[in-house]
Amino acid sequence: MNRKYLYPLLTILIIVGLYYAEKYVDTQNENYPDTSKSKKEFLGSEFDDSFLPTSTTGVVIEHTYFTLSYAEAHEQAEWVAYELSKKHLSQNDFERPDFVEDRKVRSKSAHWRNYKGSGYDRGHLCPAGDRRFSFDAYHETFLTSNISPQNNDFNSGVWNRLEQKTRYWAKKYNGVYVVTGGVLKKGLKRIGSERVSVPEAFFKIVMDTSGGEYKAIAFLIPNEPTNKSFYEYVTTIDDIESQTGIDFFPKLTDKTENRIEAEIDIKAWGRS
Repeated sequence: MNRKYLYPLLTILIIVGLYYAEKYVDTQNENYPDTSKSKKEFLGSEFDDSFLPTSTTGVVIEHTYFTLSYAEAHEQAEWVAYELSKKHLSQNDFERPDFVEDRKVRSKSAHWRNYKGSGYDRGHLCPAGDRRFSFDAYHETFLTSNISPQNNDFNSGVWNRLEQKTRYWAKKYNGVYVVTGGVLKKGLKRIGSERVSVPEAFFKIVMDTSGGEYKAIAFLIPNEPTNKSFYEYVTTIDDIESQTGIDFFPKLTDKTENRIEAEIDIKAWGRS
């Protein structure tokens, strides 16, 4: 091609490319949740990070409505932690947003397309149902750093029932602290082009501090269909720590931490 026409053509192609790139960024901005509010603003005088677990990856990301530790090797969070207070409980029916990559993850969180055709759900770790009190909070749960591959029957069955029970406890005890994640280890099945690990089991730890006393209940449930009650999967926090390498409540006094992490007291949580 004659250089007389080549350079103008290249200039036009560059301008068109920049135009569509800008449009793409604008669309991403429109779809990205508003994370401008700080956790301090959200929780106010209740702000307390003393219940955060340790991170085995060193990548702790604080969002407005939950905090997580991202495991790049597995393309998901090793844990997501948040407070669920009684005032957070709501039945607002928001339009379901698209999943979007988490910009705070420098290595980039896995794209939701990794899950397409995999046979696994994009399972929320901080449930969207726990954040219906505002659209911003609800929208934030659709960051892909907050999802993990879950068997559909598991996700819609025993795991969903446990999430509902956690909301019941939040109402009963005027708030609880929740830590959730998949057990991440070597040799797990992978999905998608980014090779997202599929956990074989998921844990959920719920802590109540009402009345100045501490109690906790921990669950470790296989990522598979089951008709069993979630109470059949109660375990110790010590057991989950041994499988994950995570220290869940390192800032508690040794006496309190040792007690709540070793005990199993289902009766204290209303089951006779």
